[in-house]
Amino acid sequence: MRKESQSRLWSLILGVALAGMAAAGAVTNSDACTRVLYETGSNDYIVGRSMDWADDTRTNLWAFPKGMARDGGVGESSVTWTSKYGSVIATIYDVATVDGINEAGLVGNVLYLAESDYGPADTDKPKISVGAWLQYVLDNFATVSEAVDALTAEQFTVVAPALPNGKAATGHVALSDPSGDSAIFEYLDGKLVVHHGSETKVMTNSPPYDQQLAIDTYWEGIGGSTFPPGTNRAADRFVRATYNLGATPKFEDKRTALASVASMMRAVSVPVGIKDPTRPNIASTQWRTYADQGIKRYYYDSVFNPGLFWVDLDKLDLSDGAKPKKLELTSYPILSGEVSGSFEPAEPFKFLAP
Repeated sequence: MRKESQSRLWSLILGVALAGMAAAGAVTNSDACTRVLYETGSNDYIVGRSMDWADDTRTNLWAFPKGMARDGGVGESSVTWTSKYGSVIATIYDVATVDGINEAGLVGNVLYLAESDYGPADTDKPKISVGAWLQYVLDNFATVSEAVDALTAEQFTVVAPALPNGKAATGHVALSDPSGDSAIFEYLDGKLVVHHGSETKVMTNSPPYDQQLAIDTYWEGIGGSTFPPGTNRAADRFVRATYNLGATPKFEDKRTALASVASMMRAVSVPVGIKDPTRPNIASTQWRTYADQGIKRYYYDSVFNPGLFWVDLDKLDLSDGAKPKKLELTSYPILSGEVSGSFEPAEPFKFLAP
């Protein structure tokens, strides 16, 4: 057998093995989400993400101005900071920032990762709640490179108490900025692992990101239009989302570009009420967001309402000294169009604490 043929054969075998291991690991996933970074024909970017969860996330939107005095939310040893940038964010249970965009156009998305291991909490470093991790990033950085440089210094310890529904608060973070730069941050075996580069356009849940990339390499050789993996497991959703992102044209028209991202996210969503007694951790899609980084517009798409709505950051007062505001969504209000005027002043929520 020629060396080239042997190489291709072993690559195929390795790909199949990795895909099998990832699929098996994905079954242990508690909840599922997907994120894509789409480049338009106008050389700007839209981020789409879905939130799949086993129960009502009780999500609200918040508008936080710059100049807010913040802390990590876990007591006297918490890291402290003053926000440099205003932001619009989405919460779960009003104890954790899990999605959002700041006024510099930096977008962050927290997705569940069962393999997360933040290490021991009893270190000498300042502490930060996992619920505040993304908010810290949106408050402090304008670009992905700034965030990578700061976070890789590991100046604080992430503390991850259980969520209000009793589940582990384990997740990884995807960031992108208006230039298209992107990075993914995971804590594995107590250490921060960062993937920074053009390969980080798609993220799902388990397995850790290096294994997701290996799975995708295998499926590239098969071709997504030939035999795309069809289950709602994270490994399969990663492959389908990657194929769709690569196959979709780069539309210049804003409406069409948004429709393209929305259709990609809906294509990997799990219908409401889907349950599998053999896989009790499969979760239905609760909501989706789309962040247009060029015009700093944040769309919210609840599966329980007939349409989506959006917030233009430049129509909110995010200046130093402005009051935090909240858009209550737990009652599933029917909203449409631009809704910055519907935010109401509110005391900021407290981050997840032990």
